[in-house]
Amino acid sequence: MDESCFYCTKNKPLGDLMVEICKLSVSTVYLFKEQTYAGRCNVVLNSHTGNLFDLSPNNLHAFIDDVANTANAINIIFSPDKINYGAYSDKMQHLHMHIVPKYKDGQNWGDTFEMNPQKTYLSDDEYIKLAGKIKEKLK
Repeated sequence: MDESCFYCTKNKPLGDLMVEICKLSVSTVYLFKEQTYAGRCNVVLNSHTGNLFDLSPNNLHAFIDDVANTANAINIIFSPDKINYGAYSDKMQHLHMHIVPKYKDGQNWGDTFEMNPQKTYLSDDEYIKLAGKIKEKLK
């Protein structure tokens, strides 16, 4: 646990950016509030660890399984043309994986996704419904 990490403390800044969907085997899945990439989620390791190589083999496999499980759920619901994955931790030293559905006629097709384009937001009810749909498809 790192008191300066919003993934560990689950404080207001985390809630301003994401909605918790559910916990999986070693991670928690969040729905990004900014939905320019429809279905974008974040899979966050439940322990404060910075790198994949810091994980035990069992936790590494469980984390990657959680990422794949989440990506599969997003694929079933949204049918994107491609799912991009991003593990950026320069400033936030807590292992997490962005699951970013991309669409051929959509934002940044053929390029790196923008971290927070600030173009598409939903209502609170829409976040709850979407999080529920994703949770239903997670194994």
